[in-house]
Amino acid sequence: MREKSVWEEHTEADAASALYVHIPFCARKCAYCDFASWATRAEDPLMNAYAASVLHELSCLEEAGLLEGTETAYIGGGTPSYLGARLLPIVERLSSFGVLELTSEANPDSLTADFVSSLKEAGLTRISLGVQSTDDGVLAALGRIHSAEEALQALSSAVSAGLSVSADLMCALPGETDEIFQRSVCDVLAQDVSHVSVYPLMIEEGTAFGRRYGGEELPSWNDPDIQARRMERAEKTLCTHGFHRYEVASYAKAGHECRHNKAYWTGRNYLGIGTGASGMLSRAAYRRLRTCLPQLPDIADDIYRVRLRNTSTRPDYAEGHLQRLHFSIELLDRRQALAEDLMLAARMSEPIDASLLAAARAELGGTLDRAIQTAQEEGLLGEGLAVTERGWLLGNELFELFWDLAGEAPTRTLAV
Repeated sequence: MREKSVWEEHTEADAASALYVHIPFCARKCAYCDFASWATRAEDPLMNAYAASVLHELSCLEEAGLLEGTETAYIGGGTPSYLGARLLPIVERLSSFGVLELTSEANPDSLTADFVSSLKEAGLTRISLGVQSTDDGVLAALGRIHSAEEALQALSSAVSAGLSVSADLMCALPGETDEIFQRSVCDVLAQDVSHVSVYPLMIEEGTAFGRRYGGEELPSWNDPDIQARRMERAEKTLCTHGFHRYEVASYAKAGHECRHNKAYWTGRNYLGIGTGASGMLSRAAYRRLRTCLPQLPDIADDIYRVRLRNTSTRPDYAEGHLQRLHFSIELLDRRQALAEDLMLAARMSEPIDASLLAAARAELGGTLDRAIQTAQEEGLLGEGLAVTERGWLLGNELFELFWDLAGEAPTRTLAV
């Protein structure tokens, strides 16, 4: 019997390697945000009911065997820290699964030193803090409600508590100069964080910024050349301070890469829990999930991967009836799954995994080699099949090149 490759083991597993829990509540909606999040009163009972439903869903998934061997969990939003003490039972429950890395996102305005200590005691190992900038004028323009001082204090508290700490920064922002951005990078480094994410602001439809700036031309402060220049400045500064770039927008000190995010880019099964949460499962894991969510349709044997997004409203989810939840579903065959994983692998600094290449070559034949040759001729991939600096800056071109390998068969979509 032929031994399965590492890629096949990852993508045919019948349980989830990673968990994502979505908390869709915020004190205020930021002007640029297009995530599934809503401004909510701190005392709104909906948050209590929603947190209880998360715990209920986790229990159902555990009973179905979907959490056997789960390695990472990530609580995102929205603003998970806005839940306050209601977040602690969720952290404790996730920690009980024996995960190797347990992360929560947080905003400085809802993260006190005492709360950080409580999260650490509950089992949190890592925190990702939405700093965005350390300039008060820029923060105001973004619609953030914290100050630069609050952000730096929150970073300091999290580091002092012994957590692995990531600072999220944005660039190409209204009112931001090269000097302001450089100072923001240096400010978070001064707090001894171990991970920094840097990404350009995207002006999305349906946001306040989309309505204000969403014309045919980008505003001058968001110009692609400015985005590229600031990303290059960030890389130079961070690498000088002992960080390495392991993903298109992520830098870490040795041993502090985000294991959870790497699961997304390496074809591993992950489950999304809560309103707006997304998951990606093999055929075997999806069929297990149907024991918790019988409203999900069965799938044919030629389906190799299922992508799900919970489309239920917050009140519907908070009722705790899993069988009444709604989802959008994408069904991918083996060829599409391989093309997708090649595309996702191009986000990483490591060369494309050999087992993925072998599986893709067996399925795609010469079309894969021609795509790789094109990427190398255009300077997007190096000889060792690692993404080049040009490939980082022109990522969409490289992603499109690999996704085109999926062929002309349409991705099948369903809604339940």
